Amino acid sequence: MTELLPTQDVDEVNHISAEVTDDSSVWGRLFPLQKKLPFIGMVLLYTHCYPHLELKDETYTFGRGEDCSFTFCSSMFDDPNQLATFSKHHFKETSYQGKLMFIQDLSSNGTFVNGTKIGFIFCDSNSEENLFPPEVTSRYTISKLLGRGACGEVRLVFERGSCEKRAMKIVQKKTFSITAKLGNGVLSRIKSEVDILMKLAHPCIIYIYDVIDTDEALYMILELVEGGELFDRIVQLGQLSEQDAKFLFLQMAIAVGYLHEHGITHRDLKPENILLTNNQNRCLIKVTDFGLSKLVDGNTMLRTFCGTPTYLAPEVLRTAGSGTYTSAIDVWSLGVILLVGYPPFTEERKDHDLQTQIVQGLYDFPDIYWKAISEEAKDLVRKMLTVEPSERLTIQDVIQHAWFDDVAIKTDVRELLNKAQTTGLAMGRSEALTKLPAVFTEDKAPVGNPVVNGSLPQSNSSLSKAPSQDDDTVLHDKSLARKRPADEDSPILTKRVTA
Repeated sequence: MTELLPTQDVDEVNHISAEVTDDSSVWGRLFPLQKKLPFIGMVLLYTHCYPHLELKDETYTFGRGEDCSFTFCSSMFDDPNQLATFSKHHFKETSYQGKLMFIQDLSSNGTFVNGTKIGFIFCDSNSEENLFPPEVTSRYTISKLLGRGACGEVRLVFERGSCEKRAMKIVQKKTFSITAKLGNGVLSRIKSEVDILMKLAHPCIIYIYDVIDTDEALYMILELVEGGELFDRIVQLGQLSEQDAKFLFLQMAIAVGYLHEHGITHRDLKPENILLTNNQNRCLIKVTDFGLSKLVDGNTMLRTFCGTPTYLAPEVLRTAGSGTYTSAIDVWSLGVILLVGYPPFTEERKDHDLQTQIVQGLYDFPDIYWKAISEEAKDLVRKMLTVEPSERLTIQDVIQHAWFDDVAIKTDVRELLNKAQTTGLAMGRSEALTKLPAVFTEDKAPVGNPVVNGSLPQSNSSLSKAPSQDDDTVLHDKSLARKRPADEDSPILTKRVTA
């Protein structure tokens, strides 16, 4: 039997925001999540051939019958046979005073009200309509809340011209650290920083389509990624296999290398800021929230780590976030992310608190979790979690490490990036990679050999020579930069912590 298109969870109605409208009789709108929707029997608004439905009446019916308010037809579907799964009168929608919406199942096959999406999102045209400025609502229809973070909240939006789905990050300017410092020059500084971010284009970097600058906030229109956060995937699975972790981590390293090459240090790398494009463990990743930490006050950023500064580099903790740092802090954070199934630093230890563990680089590889992990992976972790920033691997060293000397993984990642690049170009985005990362070439020895005479191999890549624009000094504290000797007794932790 042909699969019936599932329906929208009505609980989402309560999360929808507003769109400014000149017609007070419109109490809601239906936006198609599929583009092949020839509406019959209703007044439609066509913008660039993608219709949406304005709701003014109290009752609407949907189905195959020509007497329905909305008639399904075979041209809607990639498989015309799907039409047969709908009844002539499939379901009815009824509005109660324009505030509540009821769906009544009239079909023989069923309407999955609490299942997956029907292909529409209901937008209440009256609630919260004053929350967003006209500069935003004139270009985008605001939908449900997707999440909140240190830099602001994220909303689902629809571009009014095309009905394309986007994510909108709202960054309140009151959190900007540069506001007080620059006075009248603050607007030009913000514009300069945003211009840098908007020029970035890489398959593993979240794409910024638009930025709307208002007096109160920046509204950043971003690529919508619907596979969830790496954090949630790890919580769900406990931890990834080493090969799956390698597949994802290579993309992270390449993405961070791209940022470093463009003078941007992320400063807030964590599993919540690594997005996955689908539900497969081997999928394209997208790094997000890059560059915002340069605009947002350091105290605001550090609030997200209260009590659990798991991913912060030692040099950040030593200065409570008030110092200046090199891009080496991103390498440390990536090293912790690599181990997030069993984080190297944990509050479960009894001999040292969490901050002391991080600042002094005290961590273990308990056999209960690490016995099956390769020595190359452990070697990479050790060299990324080096307390002294100047002795830590650069991101290019990470990419060239022996752990990535894996033809199958490199081939799969290369094919994925090429496919994503082609897709980006087809969408009108300048995501052309001028050259493949060095990891895909065979003319350079991997950085993973044993340390000789106490020194690490040095990278000649320009990636290691491009610190962030606000990076002025490297902080050194030799008294704290020590590791526990390998033969020193260490507790074996029995509880795995995911974040």
